Amino acid sequence: MKLTLTAARVNNGYTMKEAAAVIGVHWQTLSAWERDSSRLTFNEADKLSKLYHVDKDDLFFGPKNEFIRKIRQAG
Repeated sequence: MKLTLTAARVNNGYTMKEAAAVIGVHWQTLSAWERDSSRLTFNEADKLSKLYHVDKDDLFFGPKNEFIRKIRQAG
């Protein structure tokens, strides 16, 4: 099962502000990515993957509401 960026961040014990500071973006930018990560660059996705110690293939990239919809359909 894939993880949302929010889940990966929380699982690693970072607040939004802490994680954003480590990767060098404003916390509101990270917040926007957590809502919809479909337009992340490869470099941005790579930074998040490394920070959260999660393979990029295990992260969900797209609108968070789409992830929730897929989970509900699978259940």
